Amino acid sequence: MVATPIGNLEDITLRALRLLKEVDLIAAEDTRHSRILLNAYNIKTPLISLHEHNEKERSTLIVSRIQEGMCVAYISDAGTPCISDPGCHLVHFALENKIRVVPVPGPSALIAALSVCGFPADQFLFCGFLPPKENKRRRFLESVKNEERTLVFYESPSRITDMLKDVFDVLGDRQAFLARELTKVFEEIRRGRIADILLEPSVGKTKGEFTVILQGALHKPVLLTDDEIQEKLLQLWSEQSISLRDAVADVVRQTGLPRKKVYDLAVKIHPVSDRN
Repeated sequence: MVATPIGNLEDITLRALRLLKEVDLIAAEDTRHSRILLNAYNIKTPLISLHEHNEKERSTLIVSRIQEGMCVAYISDAGTPCISDPGCHLVHFALENKIRVVPVPGPSALIAALSVCGFPADQFLFCGFLPPKENKRRRFLESVKNEERTLVFYESPSRITDMLKDVFDVLGDRQAFLARELTKVFEEIRRGRIADILLEPSVGKTKGEFTVILQGALHKPVLLTDDEIQEKLLQLWSEQSISLRDAVADVVRQTGLPRKKVYDLAVKIHPVSDRN
């Protein structure tokens, strides 16, 4: 599974280039699109298409070729296969047939955008493309309304305005980061509150898919006395068989209180032998 550039053709690894030349066959999401990359590096390996509409049928064919002794690489149109791109069924079918599947890492719009968005990326929730219908889209947004991790979405230019309006209505006027055409000549990055971005006249009138990153939910700390904190901890231990560390993490997540404070109070009422 070979990652390919999301725009700039120079963003491909030496390993990827070597393997694309060495394999017996390249399966590609769009052979016409992939031919541009292969021609740029004088790669003559035979191509076969494998996209969302023929993936099951072609996976059977490709696995049979591998079983006959071929080495096959798969590339999607841009970025890393299977990340909101075809390839998952091929990988699953290959693994079912005891075939070794090797990742050849490289570009991904998801990771590229996270690296420059300015929001915490030690934990994030990648949601892919939101449902195209408004009612389903809003229901999904309701389900992540209280998510404190950074939220990442992909969205098409035709739906970006409707998506941002729903985000504003359901999640509020959060800080947002929008990236389009990353690494390309007309790369565009926008930062700011959703309300301000929606006021920009060019939103929704451009080409190229968007990577949308939203600040996670911000919760103000709940004011509790030490006794109330310890009561919450004792309740968790009475209802669930969890460690001191997990109980502390649960209370911190619920209340927004400093971890050290909760941990120090937990130690006082929990057996020393079970601290981990």
